[in-house]
Amino acid sequence: MTTPSLTSANRQIARAAGTVMAAILLGQLAGLLRGIVVARAFPTDLLDAFLIANRVSETLFNLIAGGALGSAFIPTFTGFLAKNDRDSAWRLASGVANLLTLSLSLLAVIAAWFAPQIIRYALAPGLFYDFSLFNLTIDLMRIQLVSAVLFGLGGLVVGILNAHQVFLVPALTPSMYQIGLIFGALALSPQMGIYGLAWGAVIGAGLYLAVQIPSLVKIAAGAGSSYTLTLGLRDPNVIEVIRLMGPRLLGVAVVQVNFWVNNWLASQMTEGSVTGLYYGFALMLMAQAAIAQSVAIAAMPTFSAQFALGKIDEMRNALATALRGMLLLAIPASVGLVLLREPLVAMLYERGEFTPETTQLVAWALFWYAIGLVGHSIMEVLTRAFYAQHDTKTPVIVGTVAMGLNVVFSFVFSAWFERLGWMPHGGLALANSLATALEAAALFALMRRRLNGINGEVIATGFGKSAMAALGMALALMVWMQAGVSPNRWVEGLGGVTIGGLVYGLSVWFLKVPEIEMVMGVVKRKVKGEK
Repeated sequence: MTTPSLTSANRQIARAAGTVMAAILLGQLAGLLRGIVVARAFPTDLLDAFLIANRVSETLFNLIAGGALGSAFIPTFTGFLAKNDRDSAWRLASGVANLLTLSLSLLAVIAAWFAPQIIRYALAPGLFYDFSLFNLTIDLMRIQLVSAVLFGLGGLVVGILNAHQVFLVPALTPSMYQIGLIFGALALSPQMGIYGLAWGAVIGAGLYLAVQIPSLVKIAAGAGSSYTLTLGLRDPNVIEVIRLMGPRLLGVAVVQVNFWVNNWLASQMTEGSVTGLYYGFALMLMAQAAIAQSVAIAAMPTFSAQFALGKIDEMRNALATALRGMLLLAIPASVGLVLLREPLVAMLYERGEFTPETTQLVAWALFWYAIGLVGHSIMEVLTRAFYAQHDTKTPVIVGTVAMGLNVVFSFVFSAWFERLGWMPHGGLALANSLATALEAAALFALMRRRLNGINGEVIATGFGKSAMAALGMALALMVWMQAGVSPNRWVEGLGGVTIGGLVYGLSVWFLKVPEIEMVMGVVKRKVKGEK
């Protein structure tokens, strides 16, 4: 039987997830616009150089301030708030902020100094044989390293705001970064070339941080707390966050090694392979971010509070509800991306410097990435559940093994694809999807054991109904694609999305999926003016 507190927690997650999803969708639309603008403005060789250079700053951010910091800081910070110990919470935030700035600044300086060696030996050896492109990549890398520090502080502020159940502003921050890139491509690049795009990345990182400052100041003032100039090295709570970051840091490092291996291999393939992988992965991540990240981000503070208060039964049921809701959206998204990949890529990007050959490169990568969307989504929610229990070690161990397999799969599948006469960068995408699926399965089994079950029958029922509805959607899309109603890519792409969405929506309604009934109930109450 569902208790009132459990129902309240589920509704809180659902409301927050809806808010985050709307903001993330806005960010994804901004990212889509950025992708269109950039793809039109620059040829694939320059885009390859920019994307390879961007990998270094992105790695620094993810290592120190991305998943590592969020997984360690949010549960500890939220625990203090749940116990109404605001002084300890804000001392922790100040110490972590100062350590973060110092660490990222030092690492950025070191990376800038050794930029030539990093590009030549670790990231993209294929560029070394094109001297001008090699030097361009070094310059772009050094410019973009500034953004790592800004993103780091922005990531910390996201954690603080999420812990206070403030989700809208943090979820809008990715769109700020995209605005910076769009500004760089449209306003700076006509005079500066690809360098303008690099400076746009720095501007976007600054906006990512700046847009959150008013909300942070308001919350701090309301709590009667303020920033303190301390590294917190004698604060046991700061030490606890560092301790929790340790295992996750290793896990993030392993993931980043996989991305570096992909760049290392793709830089030696057909020109544009790096761009093909980037755009294919980005399209898959658009769906994953809107679906899984919105649920995971909204659920984590609730999971953390439930664990801190010892409400394990409520956490088990809330996790099952989150997984069901996520699967309801992830399964049709995966099917849609696989079947509509070519018209979608052509519709979105094929103009200017983005040629039909580039469309084929991106669509091929998207096919293999899209089949891994469900695995990525499950993993996103489950890892947050582990972090909420102050367990960063288990996801890291599983992730390290999975990403180790990913690296092995990358070499094996790319070589296999080449022997088959297929574009080898597709093997890199397949390696990622397979490794992620194995990781998600392992995490699910471990969490099930940890919580003495996760309402498996409820999740399985939801999965079965979603899969049945997605099958009907797939059949409808295949008929649409075979009919060849119009050669126009917009008609084929948008028509497919509309038909697929209608068939899937009607199918889940016919199958009486509870989540649909809940959404319809909310809509009816809103129409009637009820709360």
